[in-house]
Amino acid sequence: RDILVKVEAISVNPVDSKVRLRAEPPEGEYKILGWDATGIVDEVGDEVQLFKKGDKVWYAGAIERSGANAEYHLVDERIVSSMPKTLAFADAAALPLTSLTAWEMLFDRFKINSDTKGTLLVIGGAGGVGSIMIQLAKKLTQLKVVATASRPDTIEWVLKLGADAVINHRNPLSEELQKTEYKSADYVASLNQTGQHLKEIEKLLLPKGHLGVIDDPKTLDIMPFKTKSISIHWELMFTRHLFQTPDMIEQHNILAKVADLVDQGLIVSTKQRDIGYINAENLIKAHQIQESGSAIGKTVLSGFEA
Repeated sequence: RDILVKVEAISVNPVDSKVRLRAEPPEGEYKILGWDATGIVDEVGDEVQLFKKGDKVWYAGAIERSGANAEYHLVDERIVSSMPKTLAFADAAALPLTSLTAWEMLFDRFKINSDTKGTLLVIGGAGGVGSIMIQLAKKLTQLKVVATASRPDTIEWVLKLGADAVINHRNPLSEELQKTEYKSADYVASLNQTGQHLKEIEKLLLPKGHLGVIDDPKTLDIMPFKTKSISIHWELMFTRHLFQTPDMIEQHNILAKVADLVDQGLIVSTKQRDIGYINAENLIKAHQIQESGSAIGKTVLSGFEA
């Protein structure tokens, strides 16, 4: 069920840096990174049902397979969809992994639906996942969204994407939230620095609230959440492919829904930088931007030098 994709554009995520830093390929071999891509289907496997040669597609790929930082890439069709018709390859490349992560946290983990009300706090609102989560929550639910940001440019970015309020994550979050009209949260999406903010999250979450985590805290002591009966949710968008779960094709469906939202004008690309061709020099720059801790939205690379 693999398709062979001629890669046109990619983007860089925190997972790229994490894998690069810990990867130890056997001597004489190498590890290909890259978990966000757009491109054109070049060949299809014998059991492929969803695509044909020439289709324009987007996807995030699988952590246990070779990545998309390559001219051609093999990927299972069940985690791929047709890309938005209204976006160029580079603009679309910013969205797959973060859209899947945000969608799965909101609708699979938190079980939010179109009628859900309350307050969602997005910690790290200006990053890749936060940038799309704000949009999805505002367009598809009744939630009020409070995002964290600390610089004038990041504050402007999250407000532009639809956040109802912004608080500074450099200060105690519970105190910051008290300054807003929302005071507390029903849901917290902790997208970075979870360990640093854990005590504050426990304070500001309402009883029977929900905490979703995507980063890698050294420890995660959840005992303080017992009194309030807080639910803790891990989200890793690679899980479905990694374990070949029966519902793996849901990632195809999610990406198709996001593509439709983009084409309706309800969701915008989170691309902030296109730093040029897909090559080693530019990938190094993209990783440096990602690891700076100050990136807004997504950094993309597009095309290959002749």
